[in-house]
Amino acid sequence: ILLAQPEIEKVFSSIGFVSGSVSGTSSNANLAELTLTLVDKKQRSVTAEDYGTLIQQKLKGVVKGAKFTVSSTSITGNVSSAPIQIAVKGIDLVQVRRVAEAYQKVVAEIPGTQFVKLSVKNRKPEVEIKLDREKMSFFGLNAGTVGAALQNSFSGNSNTQFKQEGNEYGILVSLDQFNRSDIKFVRNLPFVNSQGQTILLNQFAVISETLGETTLQRMDRLGAITVQANVSGRPTGTVSEEIKKNVQSIKIPEGISVEFLGDSKNQGDAFGSLGLALITAILLVYLIMVALYENVVYPFVVLFSIPVALVGAFLILAVTMETLNIFTIIGMIMLLGLVSKNAILIVDFTNHLKAEGYEVKDALVEAGKERLRPILMTTLAMIFGMLPIAIASGAASEIKNGMAWVIIGGLTSSMVLTLFVVPSMYLIVDGILKRFSKKNNT
Repeated sequence: ILLAQPEIEKVFSSIGFVSGSVSGTSSNANLAELTLTLVDKKQRSVTAEDYGTLIQQKLKGVVKGAKFTVSSTSITGNVSSAPIQIAVKGIDLVQVRRVAEAYQKVVAEIPGTQFVKLSVKNRKPEVEIKLDREKMSFFGLNAGTVGAALQNSFSGNSNTQFKQEGNEYGILVSLDQFNRSDIKFVRNLPFVNSQGQTILLNQFAVISETLGETTLQRMDRLGAITVQANVSGRPTGTVSEEIKKNVQSIKIPEGISVEFLGDSKNQGDAFGSLGLALITAILLVYLIMVALYENVVYPFVVLFSIPVALVGAFLILAVTMETLNIFTIIGMIMLLGLVSKNAILIVDFTNHLKAEGYEVKDALVEAGKERLRPILMTTLAMIFGMLPIAIASGAASEIKNGMAWVIIGGLTSSMVLTLFVVPSMYLIVDGILKRFSKKNNT
């Protein structure tokens, strides 16, 4: 079925083994993993995420009783982490699962989410034994003895070996299958105390049938279940914010904590460091210009070219439907040096003309005329150099498109607006400096 699909190039299957990003790997006879390699992006009309949804729908009903889940793979070939991850932590696993299932329901209703699931499997029936320590002490039993006896009864004890003619044979001692098949036999499991008396398990313990977790996860020394979801057709940040808004109605019991992981946490951490880098870059540009001009005021005129560049950057992000992510912020940091160059050309040439005796207005007009050509040439060269990256459609091109569009938009608005904004600000700043100098002289 899979190889017959035109979008699929190769299929690799693993039987009895499933890899995972959060819960780790799992091995069981009822598990299987299929790794699909799709044809080149240019040869198909759907993205890998959307195709995952389509192939999941096709496989439903092919094998009765089978459950299919789809996950993207990382660059190493393993299952990649889901972009949406919500960790629910606490001591009471029943409450942890209840809150996790409530979050799962909310996430599944958010437009753009796919393959919403929990990091653990469905619970299975189990027998729960709660020991009464007072009764155990009365009967002359301790938890260690009872635990070892239960372990040997149901899991078996293989410490004994039988030797015959130089060969060793392991012996597994345990209860037979008949005595392990019903909770009645568990309740009547006998124990012998130090006085030789036979005590039944139900005399000092409460035995009940419950549903228990098949996989136990721990985060920060607490039991945890992670809600995982992929995102398609919408920015991950937008989906995360909508989830945070919608889950506010969920009541969190005492002792339960919820933490957003995945791309939401990574982007928050990255934006904080990149924001600091952006501020540092602006400060460094200013300090360098102070050293060049030997003046602390005129460099502020150059810095006014940065806001006009950001106008174009954000505008083109909206037009191209790109998101504000790590790569687009890196593009904005690159813009600082690129757009400052245009303002530096005008301010520097104006200062030279003023030194030659030109009036401020005449110097600004002349600087605009003389520096228009180099500004246009250098800016257009950069814009056309970025166009192939911006319109690229190959594998993993999405992560570079946004950065290129930010640079193109910022350079375009800077090229047009800098010729008006920078001379205007220069004229204002120069007028303020003249007023201060007149007051000082008087």
